[in-house]
Amino acid sequence: MTEVALSHGQADPHHLGGLQSVGASHAGPASKRIVAGYGFWIFLLSDIVMFSCFFASYAVLSGATAGGPAGAQLFDLRNVAIETACLLLSSFSCGMASLAAAVGSQRWFQVAMAATGMLGAAFLGLELREFADLVEQGAGPTRSAFLSAFFTLVGCHGLHVTAGVLWLLTMMAQVFAKGFRADICRRLLCFALFWHALDIIWVAIFSMVYLLGSGT
Repeated sequence: MTEVALSHGQADPHHLGGLQSVGASHAGPASKRIVAGYGFWIFLLSDIVMFSCFFASYAVLSGATAGGPAGAQLFDLRNVAIETACLLLSSFSCGMASLAAAVGSQRWFQVAMAATGMLGAAFLGLELREFADLVEQGAGPTRSAFLSAFFTLVGCHGLHVTAGVLWLLTMMAQVFAKGFRADICRRLLCFALFWHALDIIWVAIFSMVYLLGSGT
């Protein structure tokens, strides 16, 4: 009897046998929300790798103007500052939409998502106007390697914002029709991660492309 007690004490010196059995009984696969969030983080990391390649290409080709205009002659920092403000504010309103979804307030969710969509559309409008002005000045993507890298990097981000606005409209329609179901909340989580990631990437573009480019 003593030997059995001693062997049990050595195997479980802190007397956690009961707690271990309780934890084992509740062990199982992760929830769908965790799996969806983890999988979407992997997608975002692959997207960031792609943007890293574009950033590296731009860094190498930023001086290859082929005798054409450089960033200091082309970039309008006032316009870019307005674009940045629109995207930063849209990230804030997207966070407000996530909070509204967490408390189940459909009205405030729709208001916050509508604000996010309008700010995203304003950002895209300003960016398209910038591209059109550059092309009118003869500084299109075929003018030099520098401009090719610029249009590729900034244009790819713009395409992502366009996809995000379309996704946003889809989520607004789904919540309006079906409410905050578990599967819809998982999609909202992925959308919020996507939108905030675009905001972070734009801050890097604003710093590396526009601020550094305007100083050269």
